[in-house]
Amino acid sequence: MLKVSIVVPVYNAGRHIDICAPSLLHQTLGKDAYEVIYVDDGSTDDSAQRLDELADQHPHVRVIHQENSGWPGKPRNVGVREARGEYVQFVDQDDELTPAALEHLHRLARRNRSDIVLGKVIGTMQGPSNVFKRTVDRCTVEDAPLMESLTPHKMFRREFLIAHDLRFPEGPVRLEDQLFMARAYLKARTVSILADHSCYIWKRRDDGGNTSSRGTTPEDYYGHLRTVVEAIKQDTRSGPLQDHLLRRSYRVELLRPVGEPRVLQRTGKNLERHFDVVRGMALNSYPPGVRDGLPALTRLRAHLLEEGHLDSLVELARRTRAIRPEVTVDDIRWRDGRLHVTTTIGMRRADGEPLTLVERYGRMLLDPDLLSGIKGAEGWEAPHPLGHAHGELLVHDTARNLWWYPDADLTPRTEPLGDGRHHVVLTGETVISPLTLTGGRPMQPGTHLVWASAQLLGVGRRARVTRGADATRRADRGPGLALGSGLGIGFGFGSVRVGTPPRLVVSGWGGGPAGQLRLSVRPPERATLPHHVLLRTTSAPNLRRAARTLLHRLPPDLGRRAKKLARRADPWSGDPRSGG
Repeated sequence: MLKVSIVVPVYNAGRHIDICAPSLLHQTLGKDAYEVIYVDDGSTDDSAQRLDELADQHPHVRVIHQENSGWPGKPRNVGVREARGEYVQFVDQDDELTPAALEHLHRLARRNRSDIVLGKVIGTMQGPSNVFKRTVDRCTVEDAPLMESLTPHKMFRREFLIAHDLRFPEGPVRLEDQLFMARAYLKARTVSILADHSCYIWKRRDDGGNTSSRGTTPEDYYGHLRTVVEAIKQDTRSGPLQDHLLRRSYRVELLRPVGEPRVLQRTGKNLERHFDVVRGMALNSYPPGVRDGLPALTRLRAHLLEEGHLDSLVELARRTRAIRPEVTVDDIRWRDGRLHVTTTIGMRRADGEPLTLVERYGRMLLDPDLLSGIKGAEGWEAPHPLGHAHGELLVHDTARNLWWYPDADLTPRTEPLGDGRHHVVLTGETVISPLTLTGGRPMQPGTHLVWASAQLLGVGRRARVTRGADATRRADRGPGLALGSGLGIGFGFGSVRVGTPPRLVVSGWGGGPAGQLRLSVRPPERATLPHHVLLRTTSAPNLRRAARTLLHRLPPDLGRRAKKLARRADPWSGDPRSGG
């Protein structure tokens, strides 16, 4: 038996076949261990010819031609039926796999006898997802956030699919992937998550031709969502688990038309049409426990929807759109070859004031100033303000567009502001280890930017980790000066050499008034003495200021040559071709 069958539904893919094919044909798993099954769904362009040519040239490629069914569901079902592999990996015609994807996924699957394996997704259709924060050998939909990943670009044990008759709906069915994945997760005894290696490259087509981009009506779209909801309700008992599984579609799909930016982009009859459709579904398809388990601001949005306050939803969206995250770096220093970053993360309204809770008569109310004058929002209570608060720092490998999650211990708490007002924040330490950050492996050469992500009171934001304008003015007076709330940045903040053979890692603040925290990683052969000098110059504010002054005073020709040399040694230039 083959180890894996890749199943690719195809319809009028044209040149995208040639773009996708190399990543499938040359997997490190070995051509004798897997097959690629293309199912042509009655293409009317030259796709059939392109696929037949691939099959003629590559023995591990098979092509199945069928009449057009109108959607990817039937081609995937046919591929599963014809597959000869122990596991099936679904790939869309626009996307690619990384070279060792099948090898890594299959190894994890066999080790755990997994029914489903989620491989880390990257690409232009995918941002950072905490589903892939850590590799997980064994989990289920009850104890892992699997419902946050409902695309079918995963590896499935074929016998698991057959035994439970798990099939995609056939024909032009919206959200067919969500319906399939919801049913599969509920049947799976063992799900594994591979976060240490990127596997699937999910790509947005430059011509807008992705299947998910096709137009639809709200009645059609939410009619299909109702099918997904009913399938979950049918396969689970009423109660906390069912509420948990339904909460994602309520929060992401149902509230999307009545939250920013969508509710501010539509007007008139079009807005009212979407509002009426989602309100009807909110009232008729979801148990009350789904709404009750949402964070404060999201639950308020659900309340206004169900009570029919469209104008209030529009005004709430205008105000919440302007809420901005505030990330304060309280301390930062290298210790034992790891960068320790202590941060405090909060939210501020458009007027610059903190997003607050106000304590009145023993109740915690969501920011009355934010909600003032919004009908139906008066006195909105936030009974468990810390229960939904969470966040982390992320490191973005800009050359490879990869996101990594360092070890973090961020704890939600309330800061008293006086007069019964409280500010909800996340505070704690994050440890960035250059030797183990990327799935237990060293960081690759290039530029790595540090971001913060937080969910507080139902407001989710991602922001750059910067030293702030005030800290910039203080830091320019000399190294080791106060940063953030007054703690020192430490004299070790700059560059370190880690690992064997040693590689140079430089931490510093990027360009602009605030300066984003970034790490530059260089291979050992680049760590020359002149490079060390230039790296230290760029990371120490007083030396950087002196260097700028010197460059301005040099004769023009000599100044240009010096700048050219500095650019060549620039720790933030990040060559995408250098490793990884």
